[in-house]
Amino acid sequence: MPVKTLEKNSIETIPVLSNPELAQPDLGSIETDRLQPFCFNYHFTDAMRMGADVKTVSKYLDAHQGWFTRCADPMQVKPIGKNGYDLTIGRFNSCGYVVEPKIGLELLPHESGVYRIRTVEIPDYIPLGYEVSFNAQMRLIETVDGDQLGTKVDWDLDLNVYIQFPKFIYKLPTRVIQGTGDKVLKQIVDRVSRRLTHKVQQDFHGNLGLKIPKC
Repeated sequence: MPVKTLEKNSIETIPVLSNPELAQPDLGSIETDRLQPFCFNYHFTDAMRMGADVKTVSKYLDAHQGWFTRCADPMQVKPIGKNGYDLTIGRFNSCGYVVEPKIGLELLPHESGVYRIRTVEIPDYIPLGYEVSFNAQMRLIETVDGDQLGTKVDWDLDLNVYIQFPKFIYKLPTRVIQGTGDKVLKQIVDRVSRRLTHKVQQDFHGNLGLKIPKC
């Protein structure tokens, strides 16, 4: 996958240079003529409880033009068409490089209780040095606690991030770049997911005057 090379002071590398293992890089660990983008990946699963039946939860999720924008804050969100969003993840600064990554996401209409989210292009935007593949799905499962109906939302995500680093990064050990990148990606996804789950639960139950169920 061709990805435009990062420019110094315009884009952040994943913070591999702060790793103490990089003090003496293994220059022979990477072929100098193979400067392909690194692919960092993470498969994420989680679940959240909603204190209402599947029909009520589904109606809420269908109206994503409201809750998605509210719950994504402080990330910046701009609509793309009917079901898409231009999402700015945040600003990251490390080792003289700065990046403010964006991703285009489309929230597809549900099919048999399954909601899917996929990557879409952001109009008139060319990412510098990175490319993201985002594929997620949410499944709504009705639950019963005594005489109270509820909904369990199972969530899973396959995320791949391709990064074309400056040439000097490729002199570092492959295992360190790959391992550090995967770890940082996991930390970012876990943090964003926890925050988003909490906000969606608060937004849903607050609007309906319901208590958030215990996990």
